[in-house]
Amino acid sequence: MLFKLALRNVFRQKIRTAMTLAAIIFGVSSLILSGGFVQDIFVQLGEAIIHSQTGHVQVFRKDFLEKGTRQPDRFLIDEPDALVRQIAQRPDVSEVSARLSFSGLLNNGRRDLAIIGEGVEPDKEAKLGTYLNITAGRQLADADRFGMAVGQGVAHSLGLKPGDAATLVMNTADGALNTLDFEVVGVFQSFSKDFDARAVRIPLDAARELMNTSGANLLVATLVRTGDTDVAQAGIDQTLPPGLDSRNWRQLSDFYDKTLQLYDRQFGVLKLIILIMVLLSVANTVNMSAFERLGEFGTLQALGNTRRQVFRLILVENLVLGLIGALLGAVIGIALALLISAIGIPMPPPPNANLGYTAFIRIDAATVAVSCLIGLGATVLASVFPATRISATPVVDALRQGN
Repeated sequence: MLFKLALRNVFRQKIRTAMTLAAIIFGVSSLILSGGFVQDIFVQLGEAIIHSQTGHVQVFRKDFLEKGTRQPDRFLIDEPDALVRQIAQRPDVSEVSARLSFSGLLNNGRRDLAIIGEGVEPDKEAKLGTYLNITAGRQLADADRFGMAVGQGVAHSLGLKPGDAATLVMNTADGALNTLDFEVVGVFQSFSKDFDARAVRIPLDAARELMNTSGANLLVATLVRTGDTDVAQAGIDQTLPPGLDSRNWRQLSDFYDKTLQLYDRQFGVLKLIILIMVLLSVANTVNMSAFERLGEFGTLQALGNTRRQVFRLILVENLVLGLIGALLGAVIGIALALLISAIGIPMPPPPNANLGYTAFIRIDAATVAVSCLIGLGATVLASVFPATRISATPVVDALRQGN
């Protein structure tokens, strides 16, 4: 009976109800859209990092990340091919590739540039590097025994283009000087401007010839699903021999975690602002409606209803209103998210990045649920003050107000 009476009262005042619903719907749909936009940033940034540089899980010798940049030859994985086959047998692993890191000088016949390089397995890296944008030429392939792909910054600094020759000069693991001539087959642009300014890639066999080794510094595992990263890493760790360690893509990318924390805090502030906005909007309408019906509530008490029942009736009316508004807001928010995602939002490159991207509004169940709860909670909270005041008004005063 209480619910039926509350439902009847809600639809009795159509204009006030429509104004209140409009505020709730606006707040809930705004939270769904903004939350879906932030979720898309997290997903796209993470995938860009995974598929342009890190993969999902990397395996290496302990201390390689801290000390191996200057002397990668001291942190080689012995017999990496056997370990690659072992990791690749896992059902959640899509591909495993080996990388050999080095540093040296790249010469274009006129001047040198200090570079950091990687010997890679080109065909495997082509599958991993779906976020690498080839701005000139083509991808490095297994058939390119002495082919080289250079970052956009390297190509600009040395004036290199596809078809040009370049000489790579570096020290072997034994300390001897070694050189090889390469042909530039492509210029790439990754997600990181700093990476592109110094990076070159050559076939793994050529890098091993330069460094006079058969080892590798990194084994890069790509997974079927990014969501399986933690489980896959735990399984890979169990197969690693002593002396080897692993990191997942989030542990390898400090920039991603800092960006995640920044946007989480910004979205938290936005949720608070919308909560206050909905609260104030609904409170104004609820106050006006409740005090206009003061005589009605006085009559209810005169007929034997207690103050607690009057208080409960006002709360239930606004609970019904909040439920309707939250559900309508969720439907409208999801519909707008689908519409906007069908069109896409062109975005400029993030800080320290080269590539812009197209953003979407991701429909996330947790975001939709939280948005609905905020809309519902604000509506119920806005009714507490008028419900308390009206239920505490003496019956005589309430009946006099109705006249």
